[in-house]
Amino acid sequence: MRNENDVQHLIKFKHNPRYLSQVSFDLTYVKPSTDIQAVVASADWVILAVPAAFVQLALADLQEDAFTSKVIISAIKGMIPKDNVLITDYVKHAYHVPGENLLVIAGPCHAEEVALEKQSYLTIGSHNLATAEHFCELLRNRYVKANPLDDLDGIEYCAVMKNIIALACGIARGQNFGDNFQAVLVSNAMFEIERFLDAIMPIHRALSGSAYLGDLLVTAYSQFSRNRTFGNMIGRGYTVKSAQIEMNMVAEGYYAVQSIYELNKKLKVSMPITTAVYHILYERISPAVEFEILKEKLK
Repeated sequence: MRNENDVQHLIKFKHNPRYLSQVSFDLTYVKPSTDIQAVVASADWVILAVPAAFVQLALADLQEDAFTSKVIISAIKGMIPKDNVLITDYVKHAYHVPGENLLVIAGPCHAEEVALEKQSYLTIGSHNLATAEHFCELLRNRYVKANPLDDLDGIEYCAVMKNIIALACGIARGQNFGDNFQAVLVSNAMFEIERFLDAIMPIHRALSGSAYLGDLLVTAYSQFSRNRTFGNMIGRGYTVKSAQIEMNMVAEGYYAVQSIYELNKKLKVSMPITTAVYHILYERISPAVEFEILKEKLK
């Protein structure tokens, strides 16, 4: 944890004062600390779960060899801003982690429901299925099921893009579009994701699977989706800054849409939903105007 006061609060009261504060931690197993070097040094498996925009800052105190012989798992659904690279690619090159020691966690599930012990399903993406299966075994319990899949890059890109689509769904709701429109928006989004993945990482994928379509649906429709909430506020007239301040949480899609938009300048894939969200957030075009254009492009 970043704040020593938060660490002491958790030790004393057994809950995090900032996030999911209703969850009680068993301190026999959970050891909070502000010393990232000591935490990483003692770990065999390291899960990265900070917003993508802050990954470099969060890991800044680590030496380049800090992840030697460790398995690194990204639970981050974003990209390094400006560099426009996936989190696993950043870790691979910045900390010399071999590809077979990199994993990603995909949904569909939200932390809030996992914390409530609701039935949840995870997909672990990796280039090494044996390592992915080993990690799955560590995660499985009576309410969490986990399965390995050998499409690390596809899962990671899809996770980035589903946050952009969730933003679009939130904006649509904020603009008073109904369920009929959102269903069309999400179904068109799957084609948009497929076109992008085929252009940047062309292998056969069953995009109707939980790691792809399932993750998109839970983010697009759930009350717990930060990106949907952020988009809803934008659709109702909030500025980006005011929405960020009121939420006090990071919506990954805000940064992700700029990265995907920049990458697509070279790929030139038809991405009307991503383009609309980018125009609204970064070029300050009115959501009403942009969605009038978008609705004519959907089928």
